Amino acid sequence: MSHTDNIFKSMKDMQFETTISDQCGVTMNDSVEARVIAEVMGEKPGVTVTYMPAMIRVDGQGRMEFKMDEITERLGREMTPHLFEISTSTHYGRMVMVDDNTVVLFGNMDDVRDFI
Repeated sequence: MSHTDNIFKSMKDMQFETTISDQCGVTMNDSVEARVIAEVMGEKPGVTVTYMPAMIRVDGQGRMEFKMDEITERLGREMTPHLFEISTSTHYGRMVMVDDNTVVLFGNMDDVRDFI
């Protein structure tokens, strides 16, 4: 999917399944920080960014790594894991702060065991 694809479907196009997804993602209120996070993540393979009025979604398969130094460089001021969490309204998947530079979202909960 590209940077402008929309992950949302009409209810008539929905197919409900009982399987577990390996997706993960964040929803952010539209802001300078959120736009930079979306821009940086949108350049990564397997990541879909969806812009909506007042919100931005960043979705991925399996695992997404948010690198604070990449975001800091693009933003022009420091981004820390704590500021990152403030910028994200909500997330799905398991969020782990690996170190002061890396926040990882896991879609597969079994993959988190290496970090617990």
